[in-house]
Amino acid sequence: MAPQVYVYDTTLRDGTQAEGISFSVADKVRIAEELDHFGVHYIEGGWPGSNPRDMGFFEAMRGKQLRHAKLTAFGSTRRNSNTAEQDANLLKLLESETPAVAIFGKSWLLHVHDVLRVSPDDNLRMIADSCRFLADQGREVVFDAEHFLDGYMDSPDYALAVLKTAAENGASTVVLCDTNGGRLPHEVMEITRAVRAALPEGVQVGIHCHNDSGCGVANSLAAVVAGATHVQGTINGFGERCGNADLCAIIPGLQLKMGRSCVPAESMAHLRELSHFVCDLANVRDNIRQPYVGQCAFAHKGGMHVNAVAKNAKTFEHIEPETVGNRRRVLVSDLSGGSNILLKAEEHHISLDGKGEEVRQILDELKRLEAEGYEFESADASFKVLMDKLLKRHRNFFELDGFRVIIEKRGPEEPCLSEATIKVKVGGETEITAAEGDGPVNALDIALRKVLKRFYPEVEAMQLRDFKVRILDGVGGTGAKTRVLIESGDETGTWGTVGVSENIIEASWEALLDSIEHFLIQTHADK
Repeated sequence: MAPQVYVYDTTLRDGTQAEGISFSVADKVRIAEELDHFGVHYIEGGWPGSNPRDMGFFEAMRGKQLRHAKLTAFGSTRRNSNTAEQDANLLKLLESETPAVAIFGKSWLLHVHDVLRVSPDDNLRMIADSCRFLADQGREVVFDAEHFLDGYMDSPDYALAVLKTAAENGASTVVLCDTNGGRLPHEVMEITRAVRAALPEGVQVGIHCHNDSGCGVANSLAAVVAGATHVQGTINGFGERCGNADLCAIIPGLQLKMGRSCVPAESMAHLRELSHFVCDLANVRDNIRQPYVGQCAFAHKGGMHVNAVAKNAKTFEHIEPETVGNRRRVLVSDLSGGSNILLKAEEHHISLDGKGEEVRQILDELKRLEAEGYEFESADASFKVLMDKLLKRHRNFFELDGFRVIIEKRGPEEPCLSEATIKVKVGGETEITAAEGDGPVNALDIALRKVLKRFYPEVEAMQLRDFKVRILDGVGGTGAKTRVLIESGDETGTWGTVGVSENIIEASWEALLDSIEHFLIQTHADK
């Protein structure tokens, strides 16, 4: 049976070094609880010796019982001018009261000479003293050999001496760090294999990769093939520069592809959920093209591909999407074939005859609209409305008699004011109302829902969440055709709609109209 691989998550420390990523103490506590629930083995919470926020996190975590993970504090080896017992950084690690601590030390002579500016022997003594001091205090010691892979390429004997010194003085795990992220998989594999052969079996070998050459995940998996049993990374690959190795790809790679147990089997179905949770707290949008967990990971667009997937999903899917909490998506565009339409209709509980004229009619209209600039890949609700209209099953909840939008600026220092007046007919009644908004589209949205809520009170539950504008042909300048994508949502989910026109307000209205009609169709489906 293959050995267990231990997952060491450093999202809360290394991940926060990414540009634009910051977590409050409360955020870090919530993420730590989710990581523990997911089943990682180590959670590196921060560097208590570097800032008050990280120390505040460890204080907030005291008394909390983790089911799977060991909370880990991070720091450096002692300074050359201090003894271990007097080193403020090491004392802060003890003060954090975590069962495990991780310390980094230099393993590349370039850094020893040019950064630390100490002798190679002094560097080894700093490592030995620091590991021994922490181990003697009852802590599990993880030693991160910073820049190890570069150091080994430069001087393998000294780099190995660093690891052996740490292991002989109490470090239970030594981690080979590709700190610059520049090494390639074949190099990582060869070096890890040499390290594993040089160290006693009782010492665990780990890997910590950055993604500067785009090989963070591949390098991590290569190290495991060569004997590493401890893998460090971050959720979504957050990290300095180009990021750290992405645990959302490493974990399924290990467990589903390599047969190496690393988290509880039942946790795998929650991987996408964990990825999105961390993005939400980081206040960044999900990477839709992220392997395994991204929105596009199992999205199929080409007609021939969709046809094959409909017959056997293994033809174009390397795993079952549900295994990692994802789902299959069939996209519709001018590249679509009949299979796309059939599967998309099935998603919306519409039964079509694959050999009937309806499929061809929908496909022809789709391709005509895409040629005009419409895009339905991110506008699923608009495509549903389109299908309903072509199939003559669309229900008109209201009719527009007209609208007017006024934008006014009353002075150079005054904000723009937007006001929309709208006239609609519901049944036999005509209603006119007006509303102000932050912009013309917001004013239209508020006015339309204001007039509709007397007839359909449920429209108060939906809201416009995102608004994107794209100029389709820059040659036309301000008169160019414009595509507007709107994302709307309620407490049950989100949906996308699209509009296209030379007039940005009219394009916005088209997308807004589809959004509200889709919502009303869904809420009145059984009425």
